[in-house]
Amino acid sequence: MTAVELLSRLVGFATVSRDSNLALIEFIEGYLDEFDIPHQRIESDDGRKANLLARIGPAVEGGVVLSGHTDVVPVDGQPWSTDPFELVEKDDGKLYGRGTCDMKGFIACALAEVPRWVTRPLTRPIYLAFSYDEEIGCVGAPRMIERLMADHPRPAAVIVGEPTLMAPVTAQKGATNLRTVVTGREAHSSQVNQGVSAIHVAARLVARIEDVMQELQAEGRIDEAFNVVHSSLHVGKIAGGTAINIMARECSFEWEIRHLPQDRFDDLLGRVNDYARSLEKAMQERAPEAGITTHCLNTTVPALADRDNAAALSLCHDLLGERPTEAVAYATEAGQFQREGLATVICGPGSIAQAHQPDEYITYEQLDAGAAFMARLGESLC
Repeated sequence: MTAVELLSRLVGFATVSRDSNLALIEFIEGYLDEFDIPHQRIESDDGRKANLLARIGPAVEGGVVLSGHTDVVPVDGQPWSTDPFELVEKDDGKLYGRGTCDMKGFIACALAEVPRWVTRPLTRPIYLAFSYDEEIGCVGAPRMIERLMADHPRPAAVIVGEPTLMAPVTAQKGATNLRTVVTGREAHSSQVNQGVSAIHVAARLVARIEDVMQELQAEGRIDEAFNVVHSSLHVGKIAGGTAINIMARECSFEWEIRHLPQDRFDDLLGRVNDYARSLEKAMQERAPEAGITTHCLNTTVPALADRDNAAALSLCHDLLGERPTEAVAYATEAGQFQREGLATVICGPGSIAQAHQPDEYITYEQLDAGAAFMARLGESLC
């Protein structure tokens, strides 16, 4: 099948992160079986989802890992003009459907080249590493990477195929999602001296979160390679209170820290927590039962630093020609591979501007560029 035909099949699997991806994994397994390619599943704890790891070529060191995630974000509430889980080709040179650029296009390009890879005299292997639950915190990849490192000879390079318009990306921010719960004491709003408003305290803490971000800029902790040059802290959801005339007993909010590679998540969280402890002390002087708790909603997705990536970057330059490198603010699985000492860059077809959008698309031009990359990769490993 061509890359377009494979993309059509992949888009047809509604692998939203909240749902299972096993039907898609079974399809890819069946496809690989046609070419006698060894592969293994690495399942989630509940067995509803799975990573897929496959090797094409000899079991020797120096191979190349092609990493892609199989899950997509929801389409709920988005004004799609087409069926999001059916690939729609239009006359504008675009292919529409959820996941077309993020990132089933990359996976389709890799799978389309499999029939030619298996006929080539590869001297180093190509690994297909397809994960689950990337969109909700890069949850699935760590156990897949662990299996890769334990069961296979050490690869030389990793290409994470997120949509970059086929430009090599050598740095990304780390990302952590958090939830903070403020517990106060209810009282009638006419008797403010008797209660502690969780909403008022939460508001002070939300303001402090933004202040920390401003402090980082004032301290010169910036990296001009990124379009947002500092670590960012952002509150995305907040809820609390039961009535306008009741001092709120509880207020909760969800927020995130996206840290530069040179910043440490623990340090940034510590600045917020220090202020939270001072607020909590004042609350408990009036209401001993009051408190503030914060917990992480995901394991921190590590940043990708622009270092120790010569093998992967050189490979991209050999296959694509010399191109300027970039840095991105969004999180990927690249930092998880780098954490294991693997030379890693991000490079794939499509534009991140289309990711997560209604009427998500990839252009034929970008899909062709991804396919050409895969063909040249096979030639380079012979």
